[in-house]
Amino acid sequence: MAKSRIQFVCQNCAATYSKWTGRCDNCGEWNTLVEQDVVPVGASVVAKSLKSGSILRPQTMRSISAEDRIERMTSGFADLDAVLGGGILPGGVILLAGQPGIGKSTLLLQVASIVAHDHTVLYASGEESSSQVKLRAMRLGADKDDRLEFVASTSADDIAATIRAAKHNLIIIDSIQTLSLGEISSAPGSVSQITNSANVIIRAAKEVGAAVIMVGHVTKEGSIAGPKVLEHLVDVVLQFEGDRYGGFKVVRAIKNRFGSTAEAAIFEMNEEGLEIVSNPSAALLEERQNTDGSIILATLEGNRPILVEIQALVNSTNFGYPKRTASGFDLNRLNLLIAVLERRTKLNLSDKDIYINVVGGLKLADPAADLAVAMAIASAAAGRRLDDGIVVFGEVGLGGELRSVPLVEKRVSEAKKLGFTRAIGPVPKHKEPFIKGVKDLRQALIDYLKT
Repeated sequence: MAKSRIQFVCQNCAATYSKWTGRCDNCGEWNTLVEQDVVPVGASVVAKSLKSGSILRPQTMRSISAEDRIERMTSGFADLDAVLGGGILPGGVILLAGQPGIGKSTLLLQVASIVAHDHTVLYASGEESSSQVKLRAMRLGADKDDRLEFVASTSADDIAATIRAAKHNLIIIDSIQTLSLGEISSAPGSVSQITNSANVIIRAAKEVGAAVIMVGHVTKEGSIAGPKVLEHLVDVVLQFEGDRYGGFKVVRAIKNRFGSTAEAAIFEMNEEGLEIVSNPSAALLEERQNTDGSIILATLEGNRPILVEIQALVNSTNFGYPKRTASGFDLNRLNLLIAVLERRTKLNLSDKDIYINVVGGLKLADPAADLAVAMAIASAAAGRRLDDGIVVFGEVGLGGELRSVPLVEKRVSEAKKLGFTRAIGPVPKHKEPFIKGVKDLRQALIDYLKT
């Protein structure tokens, strides 16, 4: 039998080392090396693998039979079904990741309760006891269906055996970072435990044809904790974003083998759990006051158009180094837009503190937000406001020019629906009376920031 040895594995990138070092040379992270026992693969193992195995019979693509339509399980939320590509696919594996306390367990317990109306569901929790989950289920009204079964365990072996023994249609694992295999000596949450535990659960679920939803933890940077191979193992990766203390929460797919990654589901937390926001634009603009520094942006969450308020506050700095702060907007992009404003419009912002806020807790990744953020800063700095009934969108280049953005028709349609009369944006390719096209940022500020 091969003699075991010790090696150190980085928990961030899975690089291996023969001795411990404070910093991983591969990814540059500090204090991520964990000691693990490894049995090396010897020549005898390789020789045995060459003799074992059976010859597979290849098929042509024409001869392979495929079902035209597989009936999916509905999650109970139409927007979430759209994100998943039409619902939960039997045999599919879904990874749901998000910040602590944002509502991952709440959402999955609601989904489990709805799916349990027509299918059998197994909810396996490694983080909470049965009594804790029972209290949440009572609050959500998810404790009334006998098809929803529950186990509390951190053993991946036991959960896999339970999956094989009973014919469940949906398996929920909360969370994969808490599970461990008895044969592996490392602690739960390590690279080897996450990878092998996920493999064992997925293999057991595939044998019985059950769908799997796994909860994944995230790091302080917001990326999914554990090895990147975890994301490759699953079919769908869902990101749960938003402010855990309030505001809207967005579920979007960053990987989807069964559908588009351009959809998004917007939720709001209340006493009965998470609820789909049917008209987020109206809710976001309900308390808006048109003052200087306030601009309405026509943005997109997935393929859904949303009108959101961008607020800017510009103050003279009390120190030698001005402060720039952004909530819901990329800080590096904000610094770039400030530089473009100073260079192309002659605004003096070098001695100003600048604060940007996206109302509602949304996090914008849409390039079309550039023009709205820049106009909000200029409006706050000059003490001028934009006229009522105007929405803004457009990407700003380094030369101050406005570049076209996708799905203009959807943005315009949403603005008209809420009673807006004009839009400021790039010059449209096709004539559109609703859009007042401008060529550059300077023209937008001169023509429209007057009052």
